[in-house]
Amino acid sequence: MHAYLAEWLSLIIRWFHVIAGVAWIGASFYFVWLDNNLREPPEWKKQKGIKGDLWAIHGGGFYEVAKYHVGPEKMPAELHWFKWEAYSTLMSGLALLFAVYYFGNPGYLIDASKLDLSMGGAIAIGMGTLLGVMVIYEALIRSPLAKHGLAFGVVLFLILVAVAWGMFQVFAGRGAFIHVGAVIGTIMVANVFLGIVPAQRALVSAVEKGDTPDERVVMLAQRAMLRSRHNNYLTLPVIFIMISNHYPIFYGNEYGWAVLAAIGAITAYARHFFNLRHKQINKPSILIISALATLALIWAMAPSAPETAATHNADGTQVARVADADVSQLLATHCQACHAAQPSSPAFQAPPAGIMLETLEQLKLHHAKVYQAAVATQYMPLGNMTGITPEERSLLGQWLQENP
Repeated sequence: MHAYLAEWLSLIIRWFHVIAGVAWIGASFYFVWLDNNLREPPEWKKQKGIKGDLWAIHGGGFYEVAKYHVGPEKMPAELHWFKWEAYSTLMSGLALLFAVYYFGNPGYLIDASKLDLSMGGAIAIGMGTLLGVMVIYEALIRSPLAKHGLAFGVVLFLILVAVAWGMFQVFAGRGAFIHVGAVIGTIMVANVFLGIVPAQRALVSAVEKGDTPDERVVMLAQRAMLRSRHNNYLTLPVIFIMISNHYPIFYGNEYGWAVLAAIGAITAYARHFFNLRHKQINKPSILIISALATLALIWAMAPSAPETAATHNADGTQVARVADADVSQLLATHCQACHAAQPSSPAFQAPPAGIMLETLEQLKLHHAKVYQAAVATQYMPLGNMTGITPEERSLLGQWLQENP
């Protein structure tokens, strides 16, 4: 019953997290597109303080959008704010982190072969990293470095790569990936809470008082725009991390931190193409380079084909085949607590990914996935909680080679 209720809780939180994230990222994409597509307005609009306008058609009607240099002559009775999308995404993401990784299956987070952590220690490292990187980012964006976009981007990228490498030294791959995503998400929400919303409040306050925004308000507004741009480039990497838990080929890779760094760089660079295109600057070379880099990554990550099982020893004697009974015992010891029709592990209500390994026929059915997860990457069993030995992995690999 515990596993059953835990799966429902995980589903509900994850569902809400995805909905909130879609609303937030959709709004972010829209407003960046909107800013980049504003055109010089007619003179009568300029006299009203309008900086740029845009006409659009959607849903069977025309829309006229205008952006003011400062603000309208009179503050409207109803002003829409875009902040709760960000806040609800962060809160649901943290709830998911605790429900699935901190209070759920410890194998998702802790890998004793890397660092034998208590759950309290793992939580301290995870939460400490989130807060620590956020503080570093805030110091950087308030520093003179923020005026140099490319240099700032390189420094931030190197910080995130260092975080990814560090997470892979202490956490299991899946837990490491999700913590890097949580770090990026925390930076993005901090941009909203600590920069964008305060700048908007200062601007609204000045307009309500009928004052011309002073130098402080203008500086806050400029920095808020910069924060919004940063969030825009971080969206594609963080979306990838949100869905990566379904693909052990990435987080189970020996160099998973480098894979994550490569994907982050490629997707952020690809996003740059669309930001430029909104400004009527077309650089298809960006997409071509991104595509070639993706192909290079696919090639670099490709697993080597399993070696054909040797039939004879060096002295010419025949190699003994692995006994079916030995592999059946291995499955019972290391796999069937989770991968069974009725898992005995309290962490699962049903076999993960629908893979059952109760018989040798089922093992043959999932031949490629088992070899990749348990032999090639050694990601399974989760966190090696069952204590499978290198000899047992070798035995399983040989049997899989003998029974393709």
